Amino acid sequence: MTNEHIEEHTLTRWRLILGQEADAALSGYGEGGQLSLTEEERVMDAALAAIYDETGAGGASGKTASNRGKGAGSGHGSLNLSKWLGDVRSFFPEDVVSIIQSDAMERKGWKQLLFEPELLAAVKPDIQLVGTLLSLKGKIPEKTKETARMLVKALVDDLVKLLETDIRRAVTGALNKRQHSPLPSLSGLDWKLTIQRNLKHYDQERRIIIPERFYYFDRARRSKEWTVIVDIDQSGSMADSVIWASVIGSIFASIPALNTRVVVFDTEVVDLTEQCANDPVDMLFGIQLGGGTDINKSVKYCEQFIEEPKKTLFIIVSDLYENGNQSALVRRMRELRESGVRTMTLLALSDSGKPSYDERLARQLSRDGTPCFACTPALLPALVEGALKGQDLAELAKRLGAQ
Repeated sequence: MTNEHIEEHTLTRWRLILGQEADAALSGYGEGGQLSLTEEERVMDAALAAIYDETGAGGASGKTASNRGKGAGSGHGSLNLSKWLGDVRSFFPEDVVSIIQSDAMERKGWKQLLFEPELLAAVKPDIQLVGTLLSLKGKIPEKTKETARMLVKALVDDLVKLLETDIRRAVTGALNKRQHSPLPSLSGLDWKLTIQRNLKHYDQERRIIIPERFYYFDRARRSKEWTVIVDIDQSGSMADSVIWASVIGSIFASIPALNTRVVVFDTEVVDLTEQCANDPVDMLFGIQLGGGTDINKSVKYCEQFIEEPKKTLFIIVSDLYENGNQSALVRRMRELRESGVRTMTLLALSDSGKPSYDERLARQLSRDGTPCFACTPALLPALVEGALKGQDLAELAKRLGAQ
């Protein structure tokens, strides 16, 4: 590609970012002194203009940083939303599609349009969109409920695929360190020991290890060996974390070695363990995003499920803005730690960066042995494994880069 082509490509990208107002500033560039867009680029420009231009689709541009947030009118009277959704999905990468969809709902007030089944079916499912649907689920008309459920299920299935293998590996890695068994079972194969003991049988020519003997973990262990309690703050600010935590709770519930309890709370406490075990989509639709926060009340409720403290992992997912009895919460969590329960607080469980949280309460809990940090879903399996192994979670979180 020549320098001229590179320069024109760069200018075209800026033109798409800045919109039609940039035409005058970019005059003098391109063939005949005018920067022209291809047919595909014109479609992309129209799709962006529909959201980021002050006058909606086809109007003057307002896509500069200083103008973002203007043009909050609905702007959909003259817009074919189905075509717009198709254009966005056709010409932009998936991560960009999620951002544009989110901006369309927030900047242009298009949330109500998601209640039309044919439009909702065309939307790419993502965390932000599902969070919006869950917050509005009481207003979703009957004709759209099944489509909304299918969209939520598509996201849940994607998240399960993303995390299930790592979480299962983490749990079995922490719990299966026992005597080895001669009984063959692929699921019980101790790969690490098998490879170590058979390194001397490495075939140089074929570049593979030819095992002389396989080693298996002893599968004669009782089920429900550990209790894992996931206590989730369902206040509106926790929408992303609620979705991730619900999916992770459903994965825990599918592991025979774990007795999993999933509880959500605002000022009231709701036990969603049964829905979680049967269908995480049902569980998500049982969540009420918004409302106040009474963490102490939820912890008190969860205490009834702790039969063997030293075999219990208690995970609170909350930003710790407590409206209940804060001193009682601190005392309750301290007593749980002293009894042997392994506790952690996830201030956020998402990929969206640093959370807003009550720093003073987080410091109090951390001093008493309950580490508090934000965590991406990708880091959670290692933290769960560390907790089940009795490792120092605060130090482990630092090493992993949790905030």
